[in-house]
Amino acid sequence: MPNRSDHEGQLFGPRGRRPPTTLRTIDQQSSPGQHASGEAGATSRRIAVLAPIAWRTPPRHYGPWELFASLLADGLVALGHDVTLFATGDSITTAALRSCVERGWSEDDTVDVKVAECLHISQAFEAAGDFEIIHNGFDFLPLTYSALVSTPLVTTIHGFSSERILPVYAKYDATSTYVAISDANRHPDLTYAATIHHGIDVDAFCTDVEPGDGLLFFGRIHPDKGTAEAVQLALRCDRSLTIAGIIQDARYFSEQVEPHLDERVRFVGAVNALQRPATLARAHALVHLIDFEEPFGYSVAEALVCGTPVIAYDRGSMSELIIDGVTGFLVEDLAGAVEAVSKVQQLDRNEIR
Repeated sequence: MPNRSDHEGQLFGPRGRRPPTTLRTIDQQSSPGQHASGEAGATSRRIAVLAPIAWRTPPRHYGPWELFASLLADGLVALGHDVTLFATGDSITTAALRSCVERGWSEDDTVDVKVAECLHISQAFEAAGDFEIIHNGFDFLPLTYSALVSTPLVTTIHGFSSERILPVYAKYDATSTYVAISDANRHPDLTYAATIHHGIDVDAFCTDVEPGDGLLFFGRIHPDKGTAEAVQLALRCDRSLTIAGIIQDARYFSEQVEPHLDERVRFVGAVNALQRPATLARAHALVHLIDFEEPFGYSVAEALVCGTPVIAYDRGSMSELIIDGVTGFLVEDLAGAVEAVSKVQQLDRNEIR
């Protein structure tokens, strides 16, 4: 397992950009010993990466866990490892691909979620003998298979949907390896090998798009993400607002967001991977007025690498990602966010990048 500095140097920040790769779909029956680079390096390890199957890996638009699995699998391939990605059949990767469902259950309503997930996880663990390490980016359920195989399991914990899932993590704490995605998201009752902030493909976000004067909300339309607060901020500052993301709470959208939509407050829906860099780069600031302890926040890191300042409530991982007064502003309330908008122009976008 790479240590923290190795991981970040390859996938995050200017120290060591991930080598460019040509993405291709590998036949579902490819042997785990074959991957895009042909021959494994001298220090190559046989690694399985278990992705979720809600969306394609990488996602067409939304799908942060699938994005994580994609960057991890392709990054490990670029380092010379022999990687097999367990994901949906339509996934795109430089690793070998194994799948038991063609499309993600969020994109195909004919897929039974529980049936597909059981088949997906069991496929990976039934092939455990092919690998030296299994990396699990698929929450707690795969842990329940870990005692049935001898292959070490590394689990990146993306967050806790509720305290009710903790007993599963606690049961396997002594026999598995856990990685946190931020220090803020470490649970005090669990043991962690490392904190590794999510990597991003830096080259994909180095854009020369000229920033405008409008604000941007980028994320799930949900009370946790503070969409309505972003609307109120734009109205108070008399600035335009672009709202980009999937609607996860339809009632919240219809009652607290939709009534404010007009030519100044626009909802553009989900933004695909090709549109994402320009959407983030042209914003005056990304607004992240969250109402929960954010485990990480991909859009925050992606905005920063575009040179776009981020204004966020100081909750969860935000203080680990944002340097207050340098790359954005950490605020406590809406009044603080209004003041921050007026200061954004003072920040150096090249320094933020």
